[in-house]
Amino acid sequence: MNIEDAINRFTGYLARKNVSENTKRAYLTDLTEFEFFLKKECGINGIESITQLLARRFITFLQNKPEHKAPAKSTVARKIYSLKSFFKFLYINKNISTNALQYITTPKISKKLPVFLTELQMRQLLNLPQYENGLGVRDKSMLEVLYSSGLRVEELVSLNLKDIDFYGSVINVTGKGNKQRMVPVGDHAIDSLRNYFRLRKKLLKNNAGHSDEIQAVFLNYCGKRITVRGIRKILDKWIKLASIKQHISPHVLRHTFATHLLNAGCDLRSLQEMLGHTSLATTQVYTHVSVDRLKQVYEKTHPWMKK
Repeated sequence: MNIEDAINRFTGYLARKNVSENTKRAYLTDLTEFEFFLKKECGINGIESITQLLARRFITFLQNKPEHKAPAKSTVARKIYSLKSFFKFLYINKNISTNALQYITTPKISKKLPVFLTELQMRQLLNLPQYENGLGVRDKSMLEVLYSSGLRVEELVSLNLKDIDFYGSVINVTGKGNKQRMVPVGDHAIDSLRNYFRLRKKLLKNNAGHSDEIQAVFLNYCGKRITVRGIRKILDKWIKLASIKQHISPHVLRHTFATHLLNAGCDLRSLQEMLGHTSLATTQVYTHVSVDRLKQVYEKTHPWMKK
C-alpha cells in the first residue's frame, strides 16, 4: 500500500469517529508533511518500507530546521502523536505487519500557565460595547456568553437558537467529538442575549434566509453565521479599545472563566464538566494559576515574609 492510500484510509476513519474539523486538519497536515519528507528525502512511497529509523530521521529533520522555520516543541510532540495514531490504526487493521512508531515516545512538554484577564480587566471589557451602538449589542452578548460559560470559540460559533434555555439559564453545547454538555449561563449573559435578539431580526433581513442562518445564534452584519475569524477580529477591536496591552484570543476568555471560578472556590470536577474536558488532568492546569495567586497573596500579607 502506498502512503497516500494509507493516509486516505486513516482520514476516512477519523471522519467516521466524528472528530473535530480542527483535529482532522492537524492530522492531515502532519501526515502530509511526513509523506513529503519520505518521498523527497528518502525516495520512499510504500508504507511497509517505513522503519523506526526513518521515523526518527523525520523527527530529527523537524528539530533541525532553520530557526525561523523550526516548529515549537509542542508542535513536534503533536506531530509524533499524529504519526503514532496513524501507525497504530494501520497495524490494528492489518495494513502493516509491524508498527514502526510503537517504541518512539512523545517528548514531555512543560505546560505553560494559561493567560487570563483580571476581574477588573474583564469588567472593563464587558462594559465597553454599548447597547445603542448597533452591532455592539451583538458583540457584548458574545463576550458575555464567552465569559459566563467558558465556551470554546468554535462552540460559540456553532450555537443554534434551540441550544439556549432562557428559563433554565443553561446552554446546550456541542463540544469536541460532537459531545453534548449543559453549561450554566449567568444573568448578565441572558440579559445581553435578549437585547441582541432584537437586533438579530434585522440582521436576518440582510441574507437570503438560508436555514443555517435562521438557526444560528450569532450572525455577522450580512446576516450569516459568524465565523471564528470574525469573532477574533471583534475581540481584537474591543481589547484595543479597553487599552489591554496583552495579546488576547477568544480562548483567553475561556481561561479567564476557569481561573475566576476556581479562585472563587469552584471544585475541579464541576469545572471539568463545564469546560467539557475529557480528563481531569487537563482541568488541573488551572490549579497552578490559583497556587501562584495564593503565593502572591501570602508574600504580600504574611508578616514574617516582609524584611
